[in-house]
Amino acid sequence: MCACLYLDTSAVLRAILEGGTSPEVEELITAAPALITSRLSLVESSRALHHLRQLGQLSEAKLADAQRAINAVWTRCELWELTSSVCERARQVAPGELLRTLDALHLATFVLAREGIEGLELVTLDERLRAALEAV
Repeated sequence: MCACLYLDTSAVLRAILEGGTSPEVEELITAAPALITSRLSLVESSRALHHLRQLGQLSEAKLADAQRAINAVWTRCELWELTSSVCERARQVAPGELLRTLDALHLATFVLAREGIEGLELVTLDERLRAALEAV
């Protein structure tokens, strides 16, 4: 197992909101001694909870529990900022892949982090992001 993991928002949301559906991801997150993510993850996870609130899919108590659990994961993470270097890399990363903008920002952050952190692994449940990773 890698000592350091880059967490995409999709992995954390699934692990928290759909606990038990991705036990290997949940175990990776729990066991990892070092975690990294983009500040973008904080925004994405908050927006996802706002969306669920608007849809009325979870009670306020469950939303509050989810927010606490998600915040606990983010607290363990080293946050990488959306710098000009990340944005420039996102413009160019995996040009042959159908990659959404936010995923390009995650992938760019991961690629830059991996340049300085040997063995860094990306944890994502997003198929497009996973496919794009194979292209870099």
